[in-house]
Amino acid sequence: MSDLRNRVSLIGHVGGDPEVKSFDSKGKLARFSLATNETYQNGKGERITETQWHNVVAWNGLAEVMEKHLKKGRFIILEGKIVNRSYSTKEGEKRYLTEIVANSFNFLGSNPEAA
Repeated sequence: MSDLRNRVSLIGHVGGDPEVKSFDSKGKLARFSLATNETYQNGKGERITETQWHNVVAWNGLAEVMEKHLKKGRFIILEGKIVNRSYSTKEGEKRYLTEIVANSFNFLGSNPEAA
């Protein structure tokens, strides 16, 4: 069982154009949200759709590709790993954050910009 991996695949819509930061060491960081939907029928037979929002980050070359090609609303499949981290605010409050660190993505469906 030593071969267990932290790996996640998500299919969803990009919630906003990626925010990109460039660093002096020529590194890049892209951040954006990804919405995934789950649809089911409740006990009354009503169709319910629940949306989950995921914080996604990507580094360097992948961040550059995302900066050029990802736009709000694009339908993608994304693979990466789940990372939990904490930080302190200016007021000294400890905050916790869960992110998906992307290592690849592909477009699904048609390109809305081509319409």
